Amino acid sequence: MVVATRHIELDTRKEGEIVDITGEVADAVRSTKLSNGTVTVFVQGSTGAVTTMEYEPGLIQDLRAALERVAPRDASYEHERRWHDGNGHSHVRASIVGPSVTIPFVDGKLVLGTWQQVVFVELDVRGRSRKLIVQAVGE
Repeated sequence: MVVATRHIELDTRKEGEIVDITGEVADAVRSTKLSNGTVTVFVQGSTGAVTTMEYEPGLIQDLRAALERVAPRDASYEHERRWHDGNGHSHVRASIVGPSVTIPFVDGKLVLGTWQQVVFVELDVRGRSRKLIVQAVGE
């Protein structure tokens, strides 16, 4: 068993931005020269998230709307009272979606559904420079 670590760096512009990183993850897996295994994509930071979805405009809007219903921007958050940084909802949303996703790969290719892409979701109140860890385990 071999463990290989790569990184994806990206800059987001605003809260709610959803970035398709499928190609970058696939490139990272290919660069490891591993044939079969799993790859985990993890965001460093507590206001970003990584998941899979059908990356299309309607679902992008639906996800943003769902997150607003679950953790509204204008709700009261203890995090706000403590830190006064305006992003209590960002932390809650990121905790719900999660910081990582694990995907199998076979013959060096990600095993994803036809309409399934890997995405990064910016949940902070402003754009950020993000570093994602891409760690493949396999043979």
